[in-house]
Amino acid sequence: MYDLIELFFFAYRDFVGDADRLLITYEFGRAHHRVLHFVSRQPGLTIAELLEILKITKQSLNRVLKELIDKSFIEARAGAQDRRHRQLHVTPKGARLARELAQLQTRRFMEAMDTLGEGGRKRASAFLLAMIDENQRERVVALIGAKDPAAGESYALAGQQNGDKD
Repeated sequence: MYDLIELFFFAYRDFVGDADRLLITYEFGRAHHRVLHFVSRQPGLTIAELLEILKITKQSLNRVLKELIDKSFIEARAGAQDRRHRQLHVTPKGARLARELAQLQTRRFMEAMDTLGEGGRKRASAFLLAMIDENQRERVVALIGAKDPAAGESYALAGQQNGDKD
């Protein structure tokens, strides 16, 4: 399995590298990207929910979130149900950056999917889902709005917006 482990490392390196090059121009890193991504995909996310998704400490999140708020990429609003809970939202500036980053990574995914042929997206989705801890899979599928790739259904993400039904 060393070959697969190493392929995974190299694929991840290049996948995040596309975004890293853009993030450098904003003096941001991968942690900023992850926060921006999930806040843009889940408007109104609370800090507690974001901590659960990212599996990081509050201290780690605070520095990154403060920078994103100070630079007007994210705003924290009082919660609708409970004003003590801050809900996170991207600003128009944050939405633009999140979209640019997603477009870079979507391009890489689409190029890779093209090499896999028919059914490649379903197999890739099933593989990635299988890599997630079993006790977290249902939560992840619900979080990302996915259907069950093992049942032959595809994710409702960027590829489908471009007409990819695979």
